This record gives sequence, C-alpha cells and structure tokens, in this order.
Amino acid sequence: MSTTNTSETTTIHTIESAPEKSKPFLESSKKANGYVPNLHGVLAESPELLEGYQKLHQLFMNTSFDKDELTVVWQALNVENACHYCVPAHTAIAKAMQVDDAITEALRNETELPSEKLEALRKMTLSMVRNRGNVNDAEINAFYSAGYGQKQLFEIILGLAQKTISNYTNHIAETPLDSGFKKYEWSK
Repeated sequence: MSTTNTSETTTIHTIESAPEKSKPFLESSKKANGYVPNLHGVLAESPELLEGYQKLHQLFMNTSFDKDELTVVWQALNVENACHYCVPAHTAIAKAMQVDDAITEALRNETELPSEKLEALRKMTLSMVRNRGNVNDAEINAFYSAGYGQKQLFEIILGLAQKTISNYTNHIAETPLDSGFKKYEWSK
C-alpha cells in the first residue's frame, strides 16, 4: 500500500504499490538500505527517473572523489538548493561513511571547511550551480591550484545531475524524512 505526503498530492510507493518497472529498483534500495527510503518511493512513480537517479548515484560514487569530497559536493548542492530531505539524509550518509563531523557541520552551517582543498571543491561546486556551468577562468585556475583537474571539474557536473533529481523531486513532493534522518533535521 502506498502513502501520500502531507500535501496529499504525491505518492510514496512501496515495492508492492510501485509500477512494475520500478519494483526491481526499489528492491535494490531495500537491499542496500534495509528499507525503501521515502525519496526512492517518490521517484518510483517514474521508473525512468528512479533508474536514472540510482545510476547517477552509482556513477558518482565511482568517481575519483574520496568520501569527504563526495560529501562536499552532495551537501554543498543540498544546502544551496535548501533541500529539507537531502541535507539530513546526507548527514546520516556522511556519518555512515565516517566523514569527520567538522566537515558535515561546516557544510550544513555554510561555514569554512577545515581544509583549503575541500573549500576549493565547495566553491567550485557552488559556482557551477549558481552560474549554470558558466564558471570563469580564475575560478577554474583556483580549483586546479587546489589540486584538482579537469576530470574532477567534470565529475562535479555528474554530482550536480544526481542532486538536481533528488533536490527538485523533494521540493515538489515535500518528501517526509525517514525516521533515521529525523535526528539530523535541517532547514535553511
């Protein structure tokens, strides 16, 4: 049986209520997480969107970024987009990945990160989203001077694509937090 969010407009599918093409993706989510996250239940309305989100997630996880850098890209975008669901979710994910709490707190609170390299990554990520990819040479050079290269510049775009799907979906659906994320509740 599916449930709806507080606005009564968006269905949060379970494996049983989901369209047939979404069921294998929700089963994969359940296997990976022990449950179906509400975001995945919402995305299941469009099997193609759910599949795209999961593929982008896996591809982004396989980039050259380490766990701290993945967290910086995800959370910089989540906070910039004021995603009520993804900031708490990625706080829990960062804890599970054993990312230093100082990094997570700086990202959540929009304060300077504990390393210049990570701060350069956040600045480039924010410039990418704020300027719709129209970053200038000085920004690119600063990013490269921090120890990154063209590969990482393009990998930010991959993370941006993944977060656009989740952040925008959560805004439209008003996706309720899963119980495991509630202790990390956040608002901009």
